[in-house]
Amino acid sequence: MIHHPHGNYSFVPGIAPYSCGVISQPGFEIVHVTLRTMTDWRTGFDRIDELLKQENRPRTALCAVSLRSPVPFTFDGFAAFNSEYAVVLKDWGVFVDGVNPIARTNIAPETQPPETPSLYGFAFTRPCAANQPPTFVVAGAGELPEGILKRDSIHRLGDVSADGLVEKARFVMNLMSTRLRLLGASWSAVTRTNAYTVHPMDRIVTEILEPQTDLASLHGINWFYSRPPIEEIEYEMDVRGIR
Repeated sequence: MIHHPHGNYSFVPGIAPYSCGVISQPGFEIVHVTLRTMTDWRTGFDRIDELLKQENRPRTALCAVSLRSPVPFTFDGFAAFNSEYAVVLKDWGVFVDGVNPIARTNIAPETQPPETPSLYGFAFTRPCAANQPPTFVVAGAGELPEGILKRDSIHRLGDVSADGLVEKARFVMNLMSTRLRLLGASWSAVTRTNAYTVHPMDRIVTEILEPQTDLASLHGINWFYSRPPIEEIEYEMDVRGIR
């Protein structure tokens, strides 16, 4: 992990658009905010700025972002959007030695999609009692190996059979578990498990999620009828542990 010198959290580096996840430092907690109505992501950053000022927190307290897109991007389109998005974070002084620390999820809702890439939610750090356990956000991931954004690397590419989807979900579940371990967290501390797919979830829930999420299963599984942010990726997850 890398400690953010001005954000009061630590993060596991990922790729240029986002980190693998963030966890609060002692004396601070991560708070998650969900917008009642999505707004264009640029306007969304203005909203984030307003709330951080109200909370008397610096811009560098921002540690996670949840976006919604009209449709899945191509790989090239995804890279182009990420370049534009990263400029805002750099201007805010969020990067640490050139590394993007923000955990992110970006999906494309199948119903009621936004007209433009939009902000759905975000998370930031704020002070809390020193004896509280850490809180965390694990970034969204689909069935691609860590750190790779190439079509040919999609696990079970093109396989949307029942068995193929279960294997995709198993692959993503392993990514989530690894990211939790790298953050120093565990499934028992997870309070929110989100799954994003337009495919049936029955076998994924019974064979992958329920058996492996430990105490997190007490909080249920939130299924968003949505597609991951890149074409031909079929299943995505993110998790968080907050108070």
